[in-house]
Amino acid sequence: MSTAKLRETIHEYLSEAQSDSHEVQQKALQTLASITRVSPQNRSLLAQSYGAIPALLALSKSISPIIQTLSLSVLFNLSLNPNLKQSLADMETINHLNSIILSPTSPPESTKLASSLICSLAMLDKNKAKFGVAGTIPLLIHAISDPCNAAAHHLLSTLAELVQFHGNCTLAVRAGAIPVLIHVVESSDGEDLSGTSLAVLGLLSKFDEGLNALKKTEQIVSSMVEVLKGRCMLSKEGAAEILVRLFDENEGCLADALNLPEFLTVLADISVRGSAKAREMT
Repeated sequence: MSTAKLRETIHEYLSEAQSDSHEVQQKALQTLASITRVSPQNRSLLAQSYGAIPALLALSKSISPIIQTLSLSVLFNLSLNPNLKQSLADMETINHLNSIILSPTSPPESTKLASSLICSLAMLDKNKAKFGVAGTIPLLIHAISDPCNAAAHHLLSTLAELVQFHGNCTLAVRAGAIPVLIHVVESSDGEDLSGTSLAVLGLLSKFDEGLNALKKTEQIVSSMVEVLKGRCMLSKEGAAEILVRLFDENEGCLADALNLPEFLTVLADISVRGSAKAREMT
């Protein structure tokens, strides 16, 4: 199909997506989601269609869960094109995505997609500060603190992307990220949540604000050693990274570790059976 014909076809689907018929809307959005999932060209052609982004944003505010999730899926697909990330991350879009994460009535799939879209847009470093200014960081931390949040892993991954910017790290620490993340580590039944939380803590510990907050956390050394006794290698790597930074900055933390009967045993086990990254840190 020629580019001109493809552009015309995509425009037709976009028009149908704005139909008064729920069924027509759904079919059109399903098609747009499908054709933009794997084709950068289709994403560009859709983004170039007049009024496409505002139309999709409006549809993502639909009271229909399926229309909302499909339109968010299309917007997420568009965000995969590096050249579209900056234009998609305007304040109206960011505020809407924030509202989805904040609302307790948002369908779990919509929350997952909104979080994934933020994560995708934040991969452009210029966009990271925008989310900090828009208040996204405290919202993510509040949502992560809910033990029943079905989108927890997506939210954690998004926070991990955002806190790579120093200013967002400061905002996260001030919003109480450290105790929330440690609670997830200690209470999570899912090893992936624990591993991702430790990865975020590791990112926070790269900056003075995060490291200082970790040093002031009660029982932080014993908590990390407890993680080292577990089975998840991702979690072990995260805990080892945090301990190394704590030991470098505070001799008292090293003394606390050496006072734990199991510490040397755990250390020996990791040095033999741990991953290459974990062994390197021990």
